[in-house]
Amino acid sequence: MLGLDGSVRDAYERVHSSLAQMTEGELRARAESLLNAHLTKGVTFDFAGEERPFPVDVVPRVVAAAEWDHVAPGVAQRVAALEAFLADVYGPQECVRDGVVPRRVVVSSSHFHREAQGVTPPNGVRVHVSGIDIIRDGDDTWRVLEDNVRVPSGVSYVLANRRSMAQTFPELFAALRIRPVADYPRQLLAALVAAAPAGVDEPTVVVLTPGIYNSAYFEHTLLARQMGVELVEGRDLFCAGGRVWMRTTQGRRRVDVVYRRVDDEFLDPVIFRPDSQLGCPGLMTCARNGTVTIANAVGNGVADDKLIYTYVPDLIRYFLHEEPILANVDTWRLEDPGALEEVLDRLPELVVKPVDGSGGKGIVVGPAASARELDELRSRLQADPRGWIAQPVIQLSTVPTLVEAGLRPRHVDLRPFAVNDGSSVFVLPGGLTRVALPEGQLVVNSSQGGGSKDTWVLGAAAPRREHPRSAGLPLTVAKDAAVPIEPGPDAFAVQNMQMQQQQAGAPC
Repeated sequence: MLGLDGSVRDAYERVHSSLAQMTEGELRARAESLLNAHLTKGVTFDFAGEERPFPVDVVPRVVAAAEWDHVAPGVAQRVAALEAFLADVYGPQECVRDGVVPRRVVVSSSHFHREAQGVTPPNGVRVHVSGIDIIRDGDDTWRVLEDNVRVPSGVSYVLANRRSMAQTFPELFAALRIRPVADYPRQLLAALVAAAPAGVDEPTVVVLTPGIYNSAYFEHTLLARQMGVELVEGRDLFCAGGRVWMRTTQGRRRVDVVYRRVDDEFLDPVIFRPDSQLGCPGLMTCARNGTVTIANAVGNGVADDKLIYTYVPDLIRYFLHEEPILANVDTWRLEDPGALEEVLDRLPELVVKPVDGSGGKGIVVGPAASARELDELRSRLQADPRGWIAQPVIQLSTVPTLVEAGLRPRHVDLRPFAVNDGSSVFVLPGGLTRVALPEGQLVVNSSQGGGSKDTWVLGAAAPRREHPRSAGLPLTVAKDAAVPIEPGPDAFAVQNMQMQQQQAGAPC
């Protein structure tokens, strides 16, 4: 809220003035109203096995128009480069041949799936939805912290936070030009429809969820409802005649696009985990044959690998012939013996992350770690340097946050969401601001006890893009002749698998 010189930032003037006129009792009353609005809408998140209301702070994060007009193109540029990289590594691998990314780095990634080799999306899009985590450092510079192009979550909380905040601060919404976020479901649906297999004029889109035990189930239901499409589990789908079908009370219905919220390893028990009951046997074969589109594409996780992250600036230059708009955080590649030696000497002052980690799990913040934790970490780094990266401790920017002691600064990051329809990338104005609630904490992930803020981007919204295939957005196809509905797998076994994925998944 304050600039480096201590003055109120221009974008925050109206918010600062409004807060200054409130007593603490009035502010806490609004915070309670905000919490009740979330409770009424059922906005929840699973934390440590307990379903809780998703925490949203009463003080918004405000981003000036000029700042956002720098951030949004940077996010779109990054998505375009990652799209090109994924098409290349699952195709000709020219970036490997030309030495931009070492082959050993690609093939050793735990999320590089050879089963996705040669699976070409109908409109060339693999990253239909992405969440690019960015931070503003102590020098007031926006930097990319990590990429999320597998199954990024959190956009439902952006939508829910905005609705609740509009009820809590109607006077601020009347006074400020805040760019809307409500258009996201339409943008997402348009991108999914555009990704349908060739020759399908009225595609059926479904949202595939692991089920009610998944930590992001609220998001799955919200997006399906707002897009007007069916929410299905793996047992609702089956493959026959080279196509994917959905069981309904009126018989089977063909499925053309699966917006999956299930990890790769659980999608198809024929190809991946044979014990999975969260996916659909034969799904990958249909995707390979071009009769169904899986969004996001299988194998995208190689682009989420935090070692690949260090090569993204070079990938932007290689594929797009541009300089990166948003810089990375300085990072040590521990597979380099010199870098490993330096990091081992400086462990107490660095942040060390597993390359395939998510949700803040496995991160060790050197200044906050005990001597025993650092000794254990040192042994792990020496045993598996490919599995880790190291970064300096970045003092993330802070925003006033209402805690028990009153308004106090708490560290935040930002996850803008981008949707690619094949012709351009739409970046949702704002995104999910995640806030570390404990004092001094730098890990903001909700799965680690963090909260969120509504993110207000000021200024007039950019003109809407026209989607040539979005008119009417047809959701269904003509029903085939009714066939008997086969019983699905045992529900108890499915729930066990859902719990298993929940523990190993990638919460926001």
